[in-house]
Amino acid sequence: MAFAISRAAATFSLERSPATFSISRRSFYLSPTRRTARFAVPSSSKSSLFGRRFHALCREDGRRLSKPMRIVSGLNKEYRKMRRRPGKSKEKQLELSVSICIEEELPDDPEISSIAELLRLNVPMAMKLAFDRITDSNYKTRDTSIRDLGGFDSVELSVLLCNDEFIQKLNKEWRDEDHATDVLSMSEHIPELNLPVLMLGDIVISIETAARQAEERGHTLIDEIRILMVHGLLHLLGFDHEISENAEEEMEEEEEFVLKSLGWKGKGLIRSAYDAETNANLHMENSNGSLLKDKKKEGSLRFYKPKFKYIFCDMDGEIIPTVILFLINSSTISNAFVTLTLGTLLNSKSQVSLTNARALKEASSRGLKIVIATGKARPAAITVLQMVDLAGKDGIISEHSPGVFLQGLLVYGINGREIFKRNLDPNVCREAGHYSLEHKVPLVAFCQDRCLTLFNHPLVDTLHTVYHEPKAEIMPSVEHLVTAADIQQRRKKGAMVIFLSIIHSEWKLIFFDTAEGIATNLRPYWSEATKDHASVVQAVPDMLEIVPFGTSKGSGVELLLDHLGVSSKEIMAIGDGENDMEMLELASLGVALSNGSDKTKAVADVIGVSNDEDGVADAIYRYAF
Repeated sequence: MAFAISRAAATFSLERSPATFSISRRSFYLSPTRRTARFAVPSSSKSSLFGRRFHALCREDGRRLSKPMRIVSGLNKEYRKMRRRPGKSKEKQLELSVSICIEEELPDDPEISSIAELLRLNVPMAMKLAFDRITDSNYKTRDTSIRDLGGFDSVELSVLLCNDEFIQKLNKEWRDEDHATDVLSMSEHIPELNLPVLMLGDIVISIETAARQAEERGHTLIDEIRILMVHGLLHLLGFDHEISENAEEEMEEEEEFVLKSLGWKGKGLIRSAYDAETNANLHMENSNGSLLKDKKKEGSLRFYKPKFKYIFCDMDGEIIPTVILFLINSSTISNAFVTLTLGTLLNSKSQVSLTNARALKEASSRGLKIVIATGKARPAAITVLQMVDLAGKDGIISEHSPGVFLQGLLVYGINGREIFKRNLDPNVCREAGHYSLEHKVPLVAFCQDRCLTLFNHPLVDTLHTVYHEPKAEIMPSVEHLVTAADIQQRRKKGAMVIFLSIIHSEWKLIFFDTAEGIATNLRPYWSEATKDHASVVQAVPDMLEIVPFGTSKGSGVELLLDHLGVSSKEIMAIGDGENDMEMLELASLGVALSNGSDKTKAVADVIGVSNDEDGVADAIYRYAF
């Protein structure tokens, strides 16, 4: 199989004349035919690739190819003397046309470019040695379709570097094996045509799988790619370890000879495959194949381009021991406890897992911008993310980064500048304060960097000890609380939050009850009580939130996108609660975690794993690149 690309002639003189090679990045299709290096190669459908041979040893994935980045350089080489034709006084020269191609979905990466440049030098060295061997040695199992190289004027070979996604698609399409592999060899030689050009074919190498194997086997990435290139080249020259034990032994010996003769590190690919540790790793990967399908591995994002410019990610999550209070005929029934599991980036312990942290760092390092969209205030969000080194100049959040906080009540734009804020009506806060005292439900008012409450309560204490918010100050009355908050609102940018039970967010009212209690009692009551003064929303079935009228996390995200000049088609969003629904619907790809509400999952494009299963990391590795 060939790649439909246009290649300039790369001549390799076998008598000390200069050789030129092309390194290209361009988009092209796989094609069944290829002319000499001096001609463009026409593309064609896969159906015409009848009789082509494909070889692979291990595992992994496939795609399309790239834009031109041609590097041409000279190289002096000597080669064995070819047989003379009658009447010729000069030795025949054989041209080697070698193309090193980089699949277009591989990002522009200095390491990949360096490897391509090294292959430009290494491939003809391996070809020369292999050609010498097949001419001067006798083999019992090698296909001898390629015999006397003296009958050809030139030899063509291309080497394509790609990622797992590309090679998996190729492996599925041509070998009906739906998994990635390390190397594929695609022969183009048709002996019956008697062409003056020996079209060896193509060697396709997954640089992503090569990187994992290099780590497993204790050598560098270029060492592993050389091993894969030699393996693929020998397949194209008629060796095939798959047909018999003798053939396997013969090809293994040839691999070892070429690598050793050229001074390259590492065992041959066949020998490496028998390594006990490698076999164990392969078995583990294959056994989890259905689970890992379409999901990239940690550390592999450097082999992919981002599909989006931004990821908007919800944050809040905890296990909340909630005291449920029911009002029945002016008396309260208490001491009913439930546990609520919430969250997206934070797990049920209100922590960011190391897996999520590494995924966010890796995505950010590859140019994907992460924006936090949360019910928390910015200082609290920064405090939590500092624990996993995600805050600050090189993190995903700081006082100088954009973000959506307090369910969209406070939005920061470029350089962390405040671009929107909305305060809750003080009358709503006042009514909630009286309700809190009457029913002995704890209330907390957030006023910028202060927390205010009306009486001591263990759940109020956990706000500080567990969720890293400021320690609550007890106000002597509802009016003192509202006045303190109102002054703060005018001087700074404050608002207020009512916590009925306990909550982790600010500047809003939140009630906790059973899902049935909220649906039948609290939601109808407060929807009527607030009317045009506030909005009632739910993040989870057990929680009712009251926020300033006309605001939501989704509206905050939309406002920020307009400020940044970014289209909704350029973002991916991850969330779990009903308050994330607008954001998920707005995004090009909305991911709801499996622990989320049914309503949220209903509007999402895909449903990911839960927050306790590193759902954010899973979504990034599966969908963002």
